[in-house]
Amino acid sequence: MLFIKAGLQTSVQDFGRTGTMHLGVSHSGAMDKTSLSLANYLVGNQKDNPALEITFIGPKIQFQTSMSIAVCGAQFDLYLNNELVFNNETIDVVQGDVLEFDKLISGARCYLAFSAQINLEKQLGSLSTHITARIGGFNNGQLKDSDQLEFLSTLVVPAKLLDKSLTQSFSGNYLLRCVESVETHHFSEAQKNQFFGSKYKIDQQSNRMGIRLNGNKINDSEKIQITSSGLTQGSIQITPSGLPIISSVDGQTIGGYPRIANIISADLSILGQLKAHDTISFELIDLEYASILFKQKQAWLKSILNS
Repeated sequence: MLFIKAGLQTSVQDFGRTGTMHLGVSHSGAMDKTSLSLANYLVGNQKDNPALEITFIGPKIQFQTSMSIAVCGAQFDLYLNNELVFNNETIDVVQGDVLEFDKLISGARCYLAFSAQINLEKQLGSLSTHITARIGGFNNGQLKDSDQLEFLSTLVVPAKLLDKSLTQSFSGNYLLRCVESVETHHFSEAQKNQFFGSKYKIDQQSNRMGIRLNGNKINDSEKIQITSSGLTQGSIQITPSGLPIISSVDGQTIGGYPRIANIISADLSILGQLKAHDTISFELIDLEYASILFKQKQAWLKSILNS
């Protein structure tokens, strides 16, 4: 597969690495695992199969063999040989076909899955590209113009289509549900009320390491002193400026800013669809309700993947 244009940040991603944080290597992997799972379902793969994560500006790709593909997640104007094609369905391609991602319509990241095995070696148990650390993926980084990605065991699979009632939409205005974190008790009731009662906008400096927020600053947050400890995706730290930052998949493994909350597992995939100037707010829930929401999300996804 030839990348005529690679796009802004196109990389190989799967579900990421486990057991490497003690080495200083964060989990990495797809920022929106739900969309990756759905794309893989449409081409007959396991949900964690490696695919391409495409961010903001998509690539222009020429295929060199026949296979089936699918795109899920952010919606682009998507063209195959200059003819409009769509997300959430199986698409067959043959040698010489050109797929082009044009204008981004909604969301931030989509996933292009293939009915084939990407011919790359795993690093630390995964093909995921940790862009900052330059580990994994294709040549340890994002794809570039004129790169060629090779495949093994290519085939064409029976067509599938996601029902419209099951597809995701990305409004640009999100509510993220949270549970208490390790340092939540360090914040006063006034500070917590200020945080959970505020709306924030996504800063343009956000990336796969962390999502920076603009809005109301948490008063006197710089007075909270803690010992550095491990960070996971969805940890919401309050920086000395009083503004929050959400740890993401390529983020540092240890941090020293107090965490006011953690985004629940059921909502983590939303982080992959946030773009500059989107609006988010937070809601604090208890662990029992978070567990119920996680089980509901898993049941919803399982009902699709097993259909």
